[in-house]
Amino acid sequence: MDRFAKWMGRLAPDAITASILLVILLFGASLALGNTLIRTMEAYYQGLWMLLGFTMQMTLIIVLSSVLGSTPFFRRTVVALSGIPKTANQVIVIAALGSAVTAYLNWGLSVALGPVIAAHFASQAERKGIAIDFPFFLAVIWAAGATWQYGLSASAPLLVATPGHFLEKAIGLIPLSTTIWSPAAILHEVVFTVAVIAAGCLLKPKTCRPVSSFPGTSALLEPPAAEQPGALSFWQRMERGRWGALALCLALGGWLYIHFGVRRLGLDINGLNTLLLLFSLLLHGSVYAFTKSLQQAVVSGWPVIVIYHLYAGCGGLMQHTTTGEAVAGVVASVATPLTFPLLTAVISTVFAVFIPSSGGQWAVQGLVTSRAAAAVGVSVQRGILSMSVGDHMGNLISPFWYMIVAAIARVDFRSFFGYGVLFALLWFVVGVAVFTFTPC
Repeated sequence: MDRFAKWMGRLAPDAITASILLVILLFGASLALGNTLIRTMEAYYQGLWMLLGFTMQMTLIIVLSSVLGSTPFFRRTVVALSGIPKTANQVIVIAALGSAVTAYLNWGLSVALGPVIAAHFASQAERKGIAIDFPFFLAVIWAAGATWQYGLSASAPLLVATPGHFLEKAIGLIPLSTTIWSPAAILHEVVFTVAVIAAGCLLKPKTCRPVSSFPGTSALLEPPAAEQPGALSFWQRMERGRWGALALCLALGGWLYIHFGVRRLGLDINGLNTLLLLFSLLLHGSVYAFTKSLQQAVVSGWPVIVIYHLYAGCGGLMQHTTTGEAVAGVVASVATPLTFPLLTAVISTVFAVFIPSSGGQWAVQGLVTSRAAAAVGVSVQRGILSMSVGDHMGNLISPFWYMIVAAIARVDFRSFFGYGVLFALLWFVVGVAVFTFTPC
């Protein structure tokens, strides 16, 4: 297993380089299908900046989740839970369940807290003399966080439930009750979480690298430095008080009341970000503490600021040339209602290698998936859920998110990348089986 992990680590490409390769491939496909160079360039032009609003929404999810995860409440909770386990298997079970529940609530919070959970649990285990291989353990925690794909912050289901989304004219608004809260999605969450925990307990490496052998990770174990007292101006004292945060929380609470209570709208991306902002302010307690955390959290949002637009350009090539129709036609010609989930998951995995983002994946593949589903005779919902299998398969076999998790954990992403590929295979098998045979 260790040799496989190292071998896979050496094969990992850079995410932006991979997206450039996808642009080249789609350009070539468009020209090969008879589209002129002018039409192909026009399609890229139409797509390149079509996700400006969505990019900011996803950036806010990542940044605000990091701010929320840095609150004393979450840190104290993780520290308290990490002291419970008395055996290696208990460490894996409790930590993986914590990661899975966190991810179900919010994927950004899971990305921010996953390395913190791994570091604290591994540190407590080492103090008790419990052998835990930190890279493998980090891979288990990362794999358990896959529950976000069918959780409350699932990008594609939230997007198609948001009024004004870019495919609304084609597929309309799709309520969450038929996607992430369908019987198939709920069953998948339970089965996969149990499978990850079982695999984590059974496949533990015999030779362990404790967390103390990764000096950079120790920074996650240290509480934030206390502010040095000194002379404060009037406004500095006001910033450190609770009144400003509470006033903004009242305004955000009013927005949520109108959204959910008055207009009777469901959870969407804007509603999720409002909730993240509200709880971040409440748990930090002051504008000063919130902004200090925000300054650190902004760094975690760098991956999506530019790369989403590269994906949008690819989406334009799929939507505004005959490329998307050709791919949908190929899928429809060979798929049946029984094989559609498998084929969709395979195609999505290929795209996800180049597009390590659920929202970016839907931007490129959404039109193809919805048209193919209609042609085969299955629901768009089954297409979305099956596409999510391939989407996270890509997250588990491409380096994009590993690099973010590794940056937070202060380790080389290649140290646990190979282990994640093993959990990717588990994810794919469970996902295809569930979304083929379970109602959704």
